[in-house]
Amino acid sequence: MDFKGRDFLSGDDYSNEEIMHVLQTADVMNEHLKKKENLDLCHGKVLATLFFEPSTRTQFSFQSAMLRLGGTTLGFSGPEGTSVRKGETLEDTVRTVEGYCDVIAMRHPEPYSAMRAADMVSVPVINGGDGPHEHPTQTMLDLFTIYKEHEKQFKGLNLAFYGDLKYGRTTHSLCKAATRLGANVFFVSPETLEMPGEYVKIAKENGARVVETNDLMEVIGEADVIYTTRIQKERFPTMEDYERAGKNYRKVDKLMMYSFKKDALLMHPLPRVDEISVEVDNDPRSVFMKQAHYGVPVRMAIISLLLGVV
Repeated sequence: MDFKGRDFLSGDDYSNEEIMHVLQTADVMNEHLKKKENLDLCHGKVLATLFFEPSTRTQFSFQSAMLRLGGTTLGFSGPEGTSVRKGETLEDTVRTVEGYCDVIAMRHPEPYSAMRAADMVSVPVINGGDGPHEHPTQTMLDLFTIYKEHEKQFKGLNLAFYGDLKYGRTTHSLCKAATRLGANVFFVSPETLEMPGEYVKIAKENGARVVETNDLMEVIGEADVIYTTRIQKERFPTMEDYERAGKNYRKVDKLMMYSFKKDALLMHPLPRVDEISVEVDNDPRSVFMKQAHYGVPVRMAIISLLLGVV
């Protein structure tokens, strides 16, 4: 499979076989990390992390991934202190940075911004999240978490998305990829935050069984994975809209987890606010911290594949 020189803008750009190849490559990277073996695959290569929105896990894991591959990083977190504050366009920013690096990882608040950037440069661009649109590397680490923690099976998997499905870009990307690989999906959200119709349609076209409800307890006994998301305050037009949406959002706590399947996985893209109680953190089914840490081997795999060093 030839990944060299390609962008990573959306899972839609990659076949099921290519997605599985990324997961298998990440598995190899993860074994090196477990043995505390740093690699030298990207010696002399530079990753630029252009994060126009705040980030902890995504930016740090990209940087960690490149460093563990033997490369170096440069970049920014927020437009403060950059020429963006002077009015520089996204296109001019990436065209400038292209001359300083071999690959770009970018997060931006505007939908399709990563595609705009990729159209302007010759180095690979990796989408680290473009507004409410997509977050494909998060999708890959989500898939990898299921791959590692649920017997590497996707066909017939019952995946329940719980929370803000309207603005949650992680749920949009994962819905498309997981149903392509054979999973069924349950969409559980407060009213007004339902999964957008286009993604419901895609899931059905992919052959998935689709259930839509406002009550997690309706599907909890069938779910193999419960993918919980926060209500994203920053995406709402007013505080009143945010508070109204969160009124009927029940926290995942120890009592709720009694209804989970014994081998179910509780996942969350983080940051967590108050949607999962800390009292369940030690439950072996709570894998959201593992999920965050899997971002490093997954992004190691993506970077090394796009640079053609594996």
